[in-house]
Amino acid sequence: MDASPCPLDSEFHDQITALLASPSPQEVQEYYNELIQKEKWHSIKIEINKEHGKGVFSNRNFQEEELIFKDQMLVASQHSYNKVDCFVCSSCFRFIGSVELQIGRKLYLSGFSSKDECDHGSFSGDNAASSSSDFQNEDDLCTQENKNNAGKNSWRKSSLSKEVLELLMSGNLSLPHSKLFVLPSIVPCPGGCEEEHYCSKPCAEYDWESVHSLLCTGKGSDSLRQAAVVRFIEHANGTNDIFILAAKVISFTILRYRRLKQPGFEGSKKPILHISKNEYNLSLLLEAWKPVAMGFKRRWWDCIALPADVDSCEETSFRNSIRDLAFSSLQLLKEAIFDIEFAPLFSLEIYGHIIGMFELNNLGLVVASPVEDYFIYVDDLPSPNKEETEKLTRPFLDELYDDYSVCCEGTAFFPLQSCMNHSCCPNAKAFKREEDRDGRAVIIATRPISVGEEITISYIDEELPYEERQNLLADYGFKCSCPKCRKEQPSV
Repeated sequence: MDASPCPLDSEFHDQITALLASPSPQEVQEYYNELIQKEKWHSIKIEINKEHGKGVFSNRNFQEEELIFKDQMLVASQHSYNKVDCFVCSSCFRFIGSVELQIGRKLYLSGFSSKDECDHGSFSGDNAASSSSDFQNEDDLCTQENKNNAGKNSWRKSSLSKEVLELLMSGNLSLPHSKLFVLPSIVPCPGGCEEEHYCSKPCAEYDWESVHSLLCTGKGSDSLRQAAVVRFIEHANGTNDIFILAAKVISFTILRYRRLKQPGFEGSKKPILHISKNEYNLSLLLEAWKPVAMGFKRRWWDCIALPADVDSCEETSFRNSIRDLAFSSLQLLKEAIFDIEFAPLFSLEIYGHIIGMFELNNLGLVVASPVEDYFIYVDDLPSPNKEETEKLTRPFLDELYDDYSVCCEGTAFFPLQSCMNHSCCPNAKAFKREEDRDGRAVIIATRPISVGEEITISYIDEELPYEERQNLLADYGFKCSCPKCRKEQPSV
């Protein structure tokens, strides 16, 4: 592979090496012991061995289908393509607003043929029409003229008018039985941007203080280069939104460093004797980076799977192109939030390893939609209540078609889940129950688990044939030797 195009890689080589160094077993054990204590998941423990590294083990017996633990995201992001379908809290990823807002916003934003005509984040109910509604049945909904949009081509052909959807979003058109599906009220971004919304003030404050304040494009943000942040986000949305996650990791580390540097902040009182200012700054940076340091990492362009349509003879060229794409993203991020005090974080080597961490450790972020719950409830109503209700709900369901059940989807880094090793015959799985309505990972036992037994999940479809499983797992950097693989391995 060609030499790195990023001059920071060589200029800050020693600091980068320190950041990417594997934490000692003692540091790892102390970190996870503190995390488990904080989250109060005393039924599990993290153990380290030379063969598999970190692993999650049970401290008690678990029954099949029993909850083992929930894992809070360190950083997470909703996929950009999913933001039209689902309006969620940018911190915990709970659905917000109302069922009416979720339906109306999705159909409204989907109704524009041009991205320039609408902003995914700007329709939160407050911006919609405020007139009252007297629609009583399906005919009223379908024949109402869209007077405000007459003569324009931006609105696609639809049985539902733009005006009806605006009334739905504003809360002036209510759907029957929707009060049974109450969602949290919308809290705006503290910085005033239209991209992020929250389910509560604590969620808004936490996201602002831990990540978002550096990446906010609102007038109240700390960023002096808001246009550069917009360019970075637009590039990520147009290429790979994993870059937004990488930016969040860098922002998380910078903001944590600044809190650690404040006098009186817990963790800033450690004695620092006989070291230079540069050594002190690196010491603080390593402490701020510690939660990220725990994740297994490789450079993104080294660990990304080779696409099926790329020949092996073109592999070097492919990986160089991936690296160059990451560098283009990094350059835009530097224009937005670069600070010389944190220069090593803006090296391509660090950026590539952060993205690779998500490639190797991510668990898909999934939150079920209340819109699906609502329409299932309507479908289960007894007659004649069902028929009367469907006079109002059927036009919206028909317009949504199969998309009525789209859930919130994204990518996250989960500290405890990332410690779980793979098995093709796992004893646990990531599975959301009916009551799990936020973005946390939920790990459930798939069979009885004994005290001291390692808790494993499958990184892939474990029903695939042996060779296919091994090929997929090679992208994670290991050959599986679980009981199922040992049994199915062809004899030499």
